[in-house]
Amino acid sequence: MAVKIRLRRMGAKHQPFYRVVVADGRSPQGGRFIEEIGTYDPTREPAEVHIETARALAWLAKGAQPSETVKALFRRQGIGVAEASAQGEAAQ
Repeated sequence: MAVKIRLRRMGAKHQPFYRVVVADGRSPQGGRFIEEIGTYDPTREPAEVHIETARALAWLAKGAQPSETVKALFRRQGIGVAEASAQGEAAQ
């Protein structure tokens, strides 16, 4: 099972709001997910990003792959994707 960390679109038409979720790679964008770890609101100025750092690092350590957009949001929040992957390999 390929686990992905990606955005799930919410909100009304022309008012996007996203939840950062951990989901099976085979499930659709708005479909089932395993856990919600944050939110992203691009309509605010500046865009609001709230991510539970501990949960994100835990999933990255387990091998979850973030999408390109989520990877950029993680960098903005100071969450290192490479370090989390290395921590997961060292723990095993």
